[in-house]
Amino acid sequence: MTTKLTVEQRIQRAHVWLMKHPKYCLYSGIFMLGKVSVEDDLPTAATNGRDVLYGREFSSKLPDEQLRAVILHENLHKAFRHLTTWKHLYKEHAQLANIACDYVINLLIEDDGVVLPDCALLDTKYKGWDAQRVYKDLKQQAEEGSVHIKTKGDQVGKDVPVGEADSMDGHDWEAAEEMSTEEKEVLAKDVDQALRQGAILAGKLGGNVPREITDVLESKVDWREALREFVTSFCQDKDESTWRRPSRRWIGEDVYMPSLIGESVGRIVVAIDTSGSIGSQEIGQFLGEIRKICETVTPEGIDLLYWDTRVTQHEKYERDQLENLLSSTKPRGGGGTAPSCVTRYIAEHKLKPECAVVLSDGYVGSDWGGTWPCPVLWGITSDQVSAVGKTVRVQ
Repeated sequence: MTTKLTVEQRIQRAHVWLMKHPKYCLYSGIFMLGKVSVEDDLPTAATNGRDVLYGREFSSKLPDEQLRAVILHENLHKAFRHLTTWKHLYKEHAQLANIACDYVINLLIEDDGVVLPDCALLDTKYKGWDAQRVYKDLKQQAEEGSVHIKTKGDQVGKDVPVGEADSMDGHDWEAAEEMSTEEKEVLAKDVDQALRQGAILAGKLGGNVPREITDVLESKVDWREALREFVTSFCQDKDESTWRRPSRRWIGEDVYMPSLIGESVGRIVVAIDTSGSIGSQEIGQFLGEIRKICETVTPEGIDLLYWDTRVTQHEKYERDQLENLLSSTKPRGGGGTAPSCVTRYIAEHKLKPECAVVLSDGYVGSDWGGTWPCPVLWGITSDQVSAVGKTVRVQ
């Protein structure tokens, strides 16, 4: 006598099946990230980029091969970091952003033993496209009054009003946005590590790593944009204004206006590796971007640290001195490389930065500075990834 499995048990069994499949074992670590739950009032399935929810009624009606496809679908949203990478598309047009992400994912899924439900969006026109390119195509269609939608069950497709076009599952962009900066950093690092380990497993089992995933692992982030986003994320609440600090945006017009408190952050530590592998061009380019950020968020000041195995130079710049940073700074160093000297220096001199930005080649062994007293962004010129804080590749 056989016992009918619950939805929870079927999902668990599907995870095991996928983790043994040469093609899909790549995502084994992704399946383990976040929480998995079954909800009675959820119409289909949903993810916030970390946790996955499955509707009980929806999942119970799916045959095993389609349930596996839905599970892959949700976890590929996680693998591609859709809910953080494309949040700007969501803010512009949530519905089209959802559809674009679904088209990209579903083209990667269908295979022997993994069959998409008929309601899944599927259009071979978008093969090889990323979500932003698909979104732009859909937006252009929408401006003409409708979008052409194809599903697994209807490959002819039909033109539908924008308001009636929908994706198969739910994308909880709001929950993704509500994650703290630290949670987002941890998730990004966990996803990257899970995919890299999965790629090794796939190689051993004879599977291939899709080009789209290779692109994710080797993607070149615009480090300038990442740097600006990191620093500006520490702006305080913009709902209050203060006359104690005039707005820099109006001073040039001889107009004295209060600044928004959120236009400013506290002190920032900028720590630059001068061990010999970072040239003057990189330092100048990096400091130029820091100065531009300062013009936007007006930090209380910058503690600029040059370091190798010790902090060789500490330059302090107050708010009214920031514009002179490039012309007055004097980089020093040339020894080995030990980031822990920076955190020790911060502690010994009782610096209280709101955040820290470190420029290095990343060849530091296991020394990533230990425990930092604040969030830290590493701008790294090699392919190394920091074990602490967030990493962005500096080109």
